[in-house]
Amino acid sequence: MQASAQLMFNVQCLMFNLKKMVRYILKQIKITSSKSYGKWFAKNVVEETITLDGLAEHMSNHNSPYSKGVIKGLLTDMVGCIKELLLEGKNVKIDDLAIFSLAIKNKLSANTEEEFSISKNIEGVKLRARATGELMSKSLNLEATMKRAQYINGKLTTDTGGNGATGGGTTDSGNSGTTDPGNGGNTSGGDNGGNTGGGDSDE
Repeated sequence: MQASAQLMFNVQCLMFNLKKMVRYILKQIKITSSKSYGKWFAKNVVEETITLDGLAEHMSNHNSPYSKGVIKGLLTDMVGCIKELLLEGKNVKIDDLAIFSLAIKNKLSANTEEEFSISKNIEGVKLRARATGELMSKSLNLEATMKRAQYINGKLTTDTGGNGATGGGTTDSGNSGTTDPGNGGNTSGGDNGGNTGGGDSDE
């Protein structure tokens, strides 16, 4: 009986670790005008997009005394209140998540202060989010486990070979020497989340 319980515990731990794994695929830069043309970079695989409803359900399953409905209601109110505060010119900091703020999107600059006008020079506003605490890069890098994945016959399969990371931290996968982290902008049609050189980034 004790051996069976230990086996179940080991399986649960394995499943938890698999869920925490960040899978990536390798992509080649095919933009001929890029100085990194022909080189390879790692792109993380987005497994699923969780909605507010899904997040509420996930939270309620973590031994929470609150139901999914109560949690979703609070999260919905939180989102609305954050928007309201941002539009009042305030920043909102949620510890271990992000500092939310607004940034102005400018169309073009005016030659003089007198020539400046909202309609001509301002396109609008956009949301910015800067990670805080446990979600800052230095914290995520201590816990993230990387594993290479590949598309085989249209199905995503995790590499079972010895070139993947097995422990915490963004360990070298064995193929990452071909990655060109210095070329974050517009690589391979933007598949790596390019355009990182803009002045509005708050990372």
